[in-house]
Parts: sequence; C-alpha cells; structure tokens
Amino acid sequence: MTPLYVHLPLRLVDGGRSCAGRVEIFYRRQWGTVCDTRWDMKKAAVVCRELGCGEAVDVLGNAHFGPGSGPIWMDPRMCTGSEPTLETCGASKILRQLECNHDKDAGMICSGKPY
Repeated sequence: MTPLYVHLPLRLVDGGRSCAGRVEIFYRRQWGTVCDTRWDMKKAAVVCRELGCGEAVDVLGNAHFGPGSGPIWMDPRMCTGSEPTLETCGASKILRQLECNHDKDAGMICSGKPY
C-alpha cells in the first residue's frame, strides 16, 4: 500500500548541536522553516523521535535560534506525540509565505539520547 503523504526530510539548525535548533523541512528542493503557531512538546516529541534525537526537552518559538532565510513551509497541527513523522500529524499544512513570518520560526531542544 502506498502512503498518502510524501516524506519531508527534517533538520535542526543553528542550535550548536545536531539535536537542537530551528526546525527546517526540505520541500520543493529547498530548506524552509516551520511556523511556531501551536508549536508544543507533542510536535517536538515527533521531531526528536524522527531525527533519532531522544526525547523533547524544550520548545522555543519566536526565532530563538535565529530567523530562517528560506520559505516557511509548514504549520503543523494536532499532533498527539505518537506520530511517526511531523507531516503525518493531523491537518498539517504547507503554508503560503504570507501566513507566517520568520520571527515566528519554531525551535526546539532534544535530549540527544536515543530511546
């Protein structure tokens, strides 16, 4: 059975280590950010697990790790924390640039210790 979504690669940048930083998604051949609207520990738990970075320790909005420079690709919604990937969170959507700005880029810190 073919999945109904396309996997979007993730990374954390500008956090000083691989398991902390601004959340970025690779879509349409370029890296872009995630809006911090509704950004919480449940969403962070999904990202940490997806990246093999252990448990979510903290969520940081308002471009805590600096503003991104690419498009703002996603506004994830309604994660329970058990999803396998961020894009499988219910009602996640790809944004148009005007719905968010880079002073609202989501950031996070993971424990860095695999489960």
